[in-house]
Amino acid sequence: MINEFIQFGSKQIDFQLTYSDRKSLGITITPEMEVLVKAPTDTPLDKVKEKVKKRAPWIIKQLSFFLSFHPKTPERKYVGGETHLYLGRQYRLEVTIGNQNEVKYKGRFIEIITKDKINTKSLLKQWYRDKAKIKFAEIAEPLIQRFKKYNVEPKGLFIQEMPTRWGSCTTKGKIILNPELIKAPKPCIEYVIIHELCHLIYHNHTQKFIDLQTKEMRDWEKWKMKLEALLA
Repeated sequence: MINEFIQFGSKQIDFQLTYSDRKSLGITITPEMEVLVKAPTDTPLDKVKEKVKKRAPWIIKQLSFFLSFHPKTPERKYVGGETHLYLGRQYRLEVTIGNQNEVKYKGRFIEIITKDKINTKSLLKQWYRDKAKIKFAEIAEPLIQRFKKYNVEPKGLFIQEMPTRWGSCTTKGKIILNPELIKAPKPCIEYVIIHELCHLIYHNHTQKFIDLQTKEMRDWEKWKMKLEALLA
C-alpha cells in the first residue's frame, strides 16, 4: 500500500494506493474517511492520479457524508453548573447528594441525585442511553413504516457507542445508532435514520442513494450541517 495525494483546487485528497490483478481502477471511501484506490498492476502513477482527480468531486462528497457521522462533542464537565445537550437544547446540571441515584430533567435543568458525586458522569451517560433507546424507537417507527413501500425493513434498531460514526447499517440489515445522537435535535436524528434506511436499498453512496435520500428528506443537507455545527 502506497500513500499518495492529489491537489484539487484548494483541497488536498490523500489516498492509499494498492496495485492488484484487476482490470479497472476502483475507489472506496471508508467510514473512517480513508480514500482507498485499487489499480491494475501495470497502471502508471500519473494515470492513477489523473483518474482520482476526475473523481475528486465525488470523493469530496462522500467524505462530507462520513464527516457528519463523526461525533465531535467536546468533553463536558460533569459538575453542577455545566451545560449538556439533550435533543438540541442546552440544559444545566444540578448535582445533589441524596439517598438514591436518580436523573431527571425539569425546565432547563438536568437534575442528578447521587449518593456520591463520583458517579455523576456514569449516571448521566446511562440516562442518555436510556432516553436514546426510547426516543430513537419513537422517531424511527414512522420512518420504518414509510420505507416499507420499497419492500425493505431493518432487522432491528440497536444502540451502540461508536467513536467515529453516528449510525451504521450492517450487511444483515441491522441499524445501529450512537447514543450520543440523543443530544441533537429531532430532525438530525431523523436524517441519520433515513440515511441508514436508504442503505437497506443502496449499500454505497451512489447518485441513486443521494436521490433517494433527497426524496425522503428534501432538507437533509440542512440537518446534516446542523448536526456538524451543533456537536462540533
